[in-house]
Amino acid sequence: MSSPLEAKLNTYAPRTASRALIVRDGKLLAIHMRDDRNGGDFYVLPGGGQQFGETLHNTLRRECFEELNAAIVIGALVYVREYIGPHHEFPEHFAGFHAVECVFRCTLPQETLPAAGHAPDAKQVGPVWLPLAELEQYLLYPKAIRSALARGAEFETYLGDIN
Repeated sequence: MSSPLEAKLNTYAPRTASRALIVRDGKLLAIHMRDDRNGGDFYVLPGGGQQFGETLHNTLRRECFEELNAAIVIGALVYVREYIGPHHEFPEHFAGFHAVECVFRCTLPQETLPAAGHAPDAKQVGPVWLPLAELEQYLLYPKAIRSALARGAEFETYLGDIN
């Protein structure tokens, strides 16, 4: 049994996650999401929260299979990003949320066509390919990566608390 202090700390413990940066033929693979309470349509990189006992790579494989119905090939770590909810948009909805995301460069086998997986997130519409040259037109989170991806620029390893 945990103490009240431990319970409170665990409520606000950072959530670790793995995400996939998949680029093919000048397009970024993203997950189309819809949340009418927070402004409608937006996009995120495939992946999600780490479960106890999983490595970051195992998390990414599981999440991509759940969201894309696809096996991925995991490459190098591209960047680490934090998201501390009260510092960004919609702080009233994310006041107790703190995530640390590790983003890996990944590929799909050439014959693989991503499709809605067997366990999509509640707000997930489905996978989409977004043209790199047009990323600024999409509400892709984190917003700070859009222009770098469109330019083909490299990332710092640690991006900090960004949205």
